[in-house]
Amino acid sequence: MSNTSLQQSKQDIQTGKQSDNAATTRSDLTFVPKVDILETKDALILYADLPGVNKKNVKVSVDKGILTLDAQVDLQRYEGLKPIYAEYRIGNYFRSFQLGEKVDNQKISAEMKDGVLTLTLPKAEEAKERIIQIQ
Repeated sequence: MSNTSLQQSKQDIQTGKQSDNAATTRSDLTFVPKVDILETKDALILYADLPGVNKKNVKVSVDKGILTLDAQVDLQRYEGLKPIYAEYRIGNYFRSFQLGEKVDNQKISAEMKDGVLTLTLPKAEEAKERIIQIQ
């Protein structure tokens, strides 16, 4: 099911991606978030790590079979800070996946908690397992 229903379409760190901000358009470092995908009987569950992102700054969309995650970090929180030591870089997140016909696009749901975006992608009825009664 997973191989034909959800395919990754972006993999690399992107630099200089134009991100839209209400006040300005700026060029920032954009990361591809780490994602885990699990399959249940009725759905695919996608977990995306988005540290430093508020849920109001996350956009999840489906257009022409492409599921897109676009998350913006509030960079103003970091302006003027001078790190003494830093193990990771601060940036926005972007990732997209090609959805197969086995996902019911109209019933996708999203939840954000503790920097992790959880998407539930219900399987279309024709993709669910069906038990055939023997006569």
